[in-house]
Amino acid sequence: MTTEDTTAVRLAGVRLDRGRRTILSGIDLDVPRGSITAVLGPSGSGKSTLLAALTGELVPTAGAVEVFGQPVPQRQRALLELRKSIGVLLQGNGLLTDLTAAENVALPLRTHTKLPRPVIDRLVDMKLHAVGLRTAAELYPRELSGGMARRVALARAIALDPPLMVYDEPLTGLDPIASGVIMNLISELNDNLGLTSIIVTHHVHETLPIADRAIVIANGHIVFSGTPGELQASGDPLVGQFLRGEPDGPIAFDSATRTEAA
Repeated sequence: MTTEDTTAVRLAGVRLDRGRRTILSGIDLDVPRGSITAVLGPSGSGKSTLLAALTGELVPTAGAVEVFGQPVPQRQRALLELRKSIGVLLQGNGLLTDLTAAENVALPLRTHTKLPRPVIDRLVDMKLHAVGLRTAAELYPRELSGGMARRVALARAIALDPPLMVYDEPLTGLDPIASGVIMNLISELNDNLGLTSIIVTHHVHETLPIADRAIVIANGHIVFSGTPGELQASGDPLVGQFLRGEPDGPIAFDSATRTEAA
């Protein structure tokens, strides 16, 4: 089996700029197929910028980004095709408020397929059932709790059966119980659907139990890459400061604040 067969996402020597500012540099990362990889780091460290490179929203200044063995294209038509194979769960959910839960889940199916209405309805029912919300199909986003809205957004993200799922701060705004439900769902869907998942988050303790690999981004670079066990045993001061939430250390809080939009 070739490396391309076993690797879902690869970044090699990637540098990412926003205007004249370099947000990340020297980024080398391999995400194995079928794995759950946690991308950890403080707010403003560049985690969302990394996601923008994976989805083709941001073109690297240097280096290469590959998804399933193919370079992320820059031509719009090819990029749109690639994006159909990447499900994205946004931290703000992105649900359309004037559509029901079922209509929100159906949206990508109606936009990107020519399936007949009965088939789409059946698929929507299956996706809502997969996240435990079949009975909420006719509810509007304003009628959903935060955890329910996040699960509807997850059902919509998997509507097209993408082989790669990307989660952008999936626990933002959720209480501990809802957070546990979302983490369990991510793990179950990854296993049951044969997905590859990348979770971008600063919620370390909730994410590590379901992750196969973890990387930590700080000060514009990857400062750790390994298993969750290796992360927790690391003696690196950068890693230690982040895991313990210490305000003083090699990760400058002020610099993170200035790049918070990254």
